[in-house]
Amino acid sequence: MTHYSLYDLNEHIRRVLALNFQQPVWIAAEIAQLGQSRGHLYLDLVQKSEGDELIAQAQAVLWAGDLRKMRARLASDLDAVLREGQEVKMQITVDFHERYGLKLVIADLDPAYTFGQLELKRRQTIETLRGLDLLERNRRQPLPKVLQRIAVISSENAAGFRDFQEHLTQNAFGYGFSCRLFASSVQGKNAEAELLEALQTIDTTRFDCIVIVRGGGARLDLSAFDGLELCKRVAQMPLPVFTGIGHDVDETVLDLVAHAALKTPTAVADFLLQHNLSFENELLQLAARLRSAGDQQLKISQLELQQAEQALRWNAGAQLRASFERVDRIAEALPQIVRARLRGQAQKLEAAEAVCLALHPENVLKRGYSMTYKDGKPLMDASEVASGDLLETVLLKGTVLSKSVGRKRNAARDPRDGKDDRS
Repeated sequence: MTHYSLYDLNEHIRRVLALNFQQPVWIAAEIAQLGQSRGHLYLDLVQKSEGDELIAQAQAVLWAGDLRKMRARLASDLDAVLREGQEVKMQITVDFHERYGLKLVIADLDPAYTFGQLELKRRQTIETLRGLDLLERNRRQPLPKVLQRIAVISSENAAGFRDFQEHLTQNAFGYGFSCRLFASSVQGKNAEAELLEALQTIDTTRFDCIVIVRGGGARLDLSAFDGLELCKRVAQMPLPVFTGIGHDVDETVLDLVAHAALKTPTAVADFLLQHNLSFENELLQLAARLRSAGDQQLKISQLELQQAEQALRWNAGAQLRASFERVDRIAEALPQIVRARLRGQAQKLEAAEAVCLALHPENVLKRGYSMTYKDGKPLMDASEVASGDLLETVLLKGTVLSKSVGRKRNAARDPRDGKDDRS
């Protein structure tokens, strides 16, 4: 049975590949891993299915000389394109070595392809957020009257963070702020995950707002701020979120979902200062209105007091004069009133005296009446007399002593009229 040695097989493969790939070709792939050694750049390229399943894999290299040429031509776009997780379009030559196997040698890159893929992903993210009604949600968050307690998400070494902090704290108005940094990468493959982690760490009850800032950078560095999960999280934050991502032209999806998007970190600081200044001006205007209203009310009250004082003087004088007049009238009428009262009392006294005289026992006896006593006490009731009782009858002239032989009741008081009651 005929067989090939491994070297013969690999040599045959090399010839076949060289024959079929005589010119460089353009391919699209994702950079799964990136490494550098001795100035050369080594890449692991992959392709995944729609279900995120790995369906192809190859190794590629960008030699140091070609890397220097590309850097001179593409400048900062090169670093933005050549990063892990990025979709890239590259021109490669197929190289196969009997010992080292297949290797794709990178001859050129097309940054426009990567930008196009990112833009497509960006638009898909926007449509998803629109479908979830999240594009305007954070913008509807009410702003506190004063924004003073600031949660800042940024890289602690970022120039943008330093600019923001200095501009905010060294303000001309003397406003005080409490800023706490939640450190996170703001570019690179780990940026979105770290930004999400920082957002989850913030205790929203202890802050007035959230600020996300970074310095300038390449256009592709902004891709971390287009991530769907990051934008969903920002849209749903219970605090207003302000962005100052430091790019004058491009707008990220994060800018769209934030409460307000400013171009630079210092612009965010200016926004916060102006917001607080507006509130201070409102307070000053309110204080001025209160002072004006107070002054006006004081003038009105003083005028009313003067009028009341004048009215009081006039009323007091009038009342005093009226009182004097009443006293004079009473003084004039008092003697007549006293005399009339005395006459009335004298008449009553005379009438009482006449009654007393009329009821005097002597006058009663003069009219033919008599008074009977028993045991020295006036006798009022015949039932108190028994037969044989000694009675004393007083007349106008003299006293009669008698002994009871019986008694008889008055006809008006006893129906037994005319009947004697002898006992």
